[in-house]
Amino acid sequence: MTILQATILGIVQGLTELLPISSSAHLFLIPWIFNWDIPESFDVALHFGTLLAIGIFFFKDWIELIKGGFNQLVKKKKTTEGKMFWYIVLATIPGGIIGFILDKYAESILTKPIIIAIALIIMGIILYIVDKKCKSETEYKNMTLKQTFLIGLSQSLAFIPGVSRSGITMTTGRLMGVKRESAAKYSFMLSAPIVLAATIFKLKDFIEFFSIADMTGIIAFAMGVIMSFIVGIIVIKFLLEYLKKGSFKGFAIYRVIVGIIVIAICIIR
Repeated sequence: MTILQATILGIVQGLTELLPISSSAHLFLIPWIFNWDIPESFDVALHFGTLLAIGIFFFKDWIELIKGGFNQLVKKKKTTEGKMFWYIVLATIPGGIIGFILDKYAESILTKPIIIAIALIIMGIILYIVDKKCKSETEYKNMTLKQTFLIGLSQSLAFIPGVSRSGITMTTGRLMGVKRESAAKYSFMLSAPIVLAATIFKLKDFIEFFSIADMTGIIAFAMGVIMSFIVGIIVIKFLLEYLKKGSFKGFAIYRVIVGIIVIAICIIR
C-alpha cells in the first residue's frame, strides 16, 4: 500500500462513511478496479478516522449525553440528553450483535462486486422512494424509543457491503417520520459505539501491521486515518446544513449510477 493509495482511500472513507452511499462498497470496489493490495485492517483504521470526526464534531453533544445518561441512572433525573443516551445504548445492541455474528459471512460470501452493485442500486431506489413519500415530523430530541430502536435494528443490514450503515439508518429514520437533518444526526451518533467496538476488536491486527510495516507503510496508514478524519468533519457539517432544505435524491441517483457502472465492468471483465 502506497501513501497515495492510502490518501485516496482516506478521502473516500471520509466522504462515503457519512453520506448514505456505503463506505464498505467503495473501499472494496476501488482496490478491486485498480488492483491495489490493501491490508484488511486498514478498513477499520479508516473507520476510526471518521469515528474521531463524529466524536470531535459532536463533542459537546456526547458530553451532555453521557452526563444525562449518568444522572438518569444514578440520580433518577430525567432529561432529553439522558433519554437519548439510553436510546442510543439500546439501539446499538441488536445491530452490534447481529453484525458481529454475520461479519465473517459477509467477508466470504457478500464481498463480490456484482452483489455490492445490486445492493447499491436496490438501496438507492428504496432511499429515494422513502425520502420522497414519508413526512418530516419528528425532531432529533423528540424521537421515541420505538423509532430509535428500529433504526438501530436496521443497521444490522449494514453487514452487506453496498447497503451502507448511514444509508439504512437514515432511510429507516425517514420511514419513521424523522426529519432529514435529525435522521442524519442520529445516524452519526448511533454509528460511533459500533465503530469504536470494531476498532478495539481489530486492535490486535493493528499491532501486527505496525510490527512488520516499514516507514512508508506507517506513514501511509497515518495519512489514511488523517484524511478520513478531516474529510469526515467537512462532510458532517455539509450534510447537516444541506438536509435542512435538500433531500436524499442526489445520493440515491449516485448509488444507482455506481451500481450500473460496476455491473458493466463485471460484464466487460
